[in-house]
Amino acid sequence: MNAARPRDNLTAPPARPTGVTRDELEQAVRETLTRQVAEPRLLAADHADVAIRRGQRAQRRRTAVGLALAAVTTVTVSTGIMQLVRDTSVPGPAVVVLGDPEDSGRPALTPALPFPAPAEPAAVDLIVGDVLLTTTERQVRLTGVGAVERAQRSPDAAGWLLVGTPSPAGRSLWVVRPNGVAQVLLAGAAEIALSRDGRLVAWREGGELIKGSIVNNQVMTVARHPLPAGAAPVGFVGDEVLLRLHAKRGGHGLWDPVTGRTATEGGAGTRHVYGVRPDGLVVGQVLAGTPRRPCLALLDPAKALTVVRTGCGPVLADDGRGAVSPDGRWLLVNGESGALLVDLDRMGGAPVARPAGPALTGPAAWTPDAAVHVVDGSRLARVDPEQVLAGQAVPSEPLAGVPADVRPLPVAGTGF
Repeated sequence: MNAARPRDNLTAPPARPTGVTRDELEQAVRETLTRQVAEPRLLAADHADVAIRRGQRAQRRRTAVGLALAAVTTVTVSTGIMQLVRDTSVPGPAVVVLGDPEDSGRPALTPALPFPAPAEPAAVDLIVGDVLLTTTERQVRLTGVGAVERAQRSPDAAGWLLVGTPSPAGRSLWVVRPNGVAQVLLAGAAEIALSRDGRLVAWREGGELIKGSIVNNQVMTVARHPLPAGAAPVGFVGDEVLLRLHAKRGGHGLWDPVTGRTATEGGAGTRHVYGVRPDGLVVGQVLAGTPRRPCLALLDPAKALTVVRTGCGPVLADDGRGAVSPDGRWLLVNGESGALLVDLDRMGGAPVARPAGPALTGPAAWTPDAAVHVVDGSRLARVDPEQVLAGQAVPSEPLAGVPADVRPLPVAGTGF
């Protein structure tokens, strides 16, 4: 008996006739392909769509990041933008600059502040607490600056340079522009000294003295050398830095920023220094005469601060308070029982000195015509040389309403 053969399309009758000609087969294939093309069908991966979607997601991320950065920048500008500025040609620490480094063009601040002003506009700017009162009676709030020890006009009268009081973190140097924007140029310095024109600054950092130039509201380091122990900068004589050698014993020297050498031969016996005349001579106090007593002296920086002239007429106080006029002729200094006005052009023998009102209890600010200083924290004394020589009393103006713990500070047009 024969085994049954499996059924297949060859053994079983086909469901449809298989007799198809070549032309019919080609026509059927064409119809099939035509129907497939005509029917829209989603692709497994549309690369153009993927690229577009990726671009949209990236744009959304950039927009979100931009908005976040804008918010951070807004907050940062209000408290100060930090920049690190370093002169790579001279080794030294980076100088921290806080605040808007460029003129933002923001409108000037005109806050209504409950701080007093003189009965008449003062001849100098005045700092009362955290407010600066200008000669035009404008008030500028010193936001974030803190207590100020010394102040003067910045170069080209583009604002003010403020030296802060000592703190556990050191001293700071600020620049405040007329629109009220304040930025710190130096921070953490032990002592800070400024030139008369406000273009040079020197500061002590640890055991080193650093000299810098102030350019575009930034400090660029130009020299850095070791400093004698206990010495500190107090001013400038040309390009050299005037040093106080000892905080208590006194003595002064000149620091050469090129060599780092400090010349102390002539100035070691100088007890106090009051300023520098336009001719370069330093005005100071030395012990001289018989018996030895505090006397005025003119020191020559070209000869390592050698004394070239002394005047032992008036009895000088030992507090070191005093200021030289911008033209170098007058010295307002504390005497035995009050302020004295000394004619530095007449230093031979006993200098001409006249009583000049109440004693100085803080810095004095000179204008071209007069000196202004604060008396008892509540009055401004104005010392006019012509009036003093004529025997007239030194006038003063009240500053009503000054808090007892706030001492107004006059702002000089020039520095030491």
